[in-house]
Amino acid sequence: MTLAIAAVSSVTSVAPAAPPAPTAGTQSTSGAGFASVLGGIDQLQQLQSTSSDLAIKAVTGDLTDVHDYTIAAAEASTALELTAAVRNKAVEAFSEIMRMQA
Repeated sequence: MTLAIAAVSSVTSVAPAAPPAPTAGTQSTSGAGFASVLGGIDQLQQLQSTSSDLAIKAVTGDLTDVHDYTIAAAEASTALELTAAVRNKAVEAFSEIMRMQA
């Protein structure tokens, strides 16, 4: 139960934040929304790197607590699944928009 809560709480920060809606007649060119998405991907990469490092330590016998690796691997896996699901929904939404007739 605690593992699931820890994984979900750490993964919620991986999901990209919705960019602020531009006001009428203006166009957002700051790129802040895109930067926040890249920040989420950096977090995913960091989780995977930590999991990989702990896996190497576990294999070589340098890891004192196996639970650390188990938790890191579960967090990385859950974050990857969430990121893939968000990407799939974004592609699906884009495809639906492209099918709309003007």
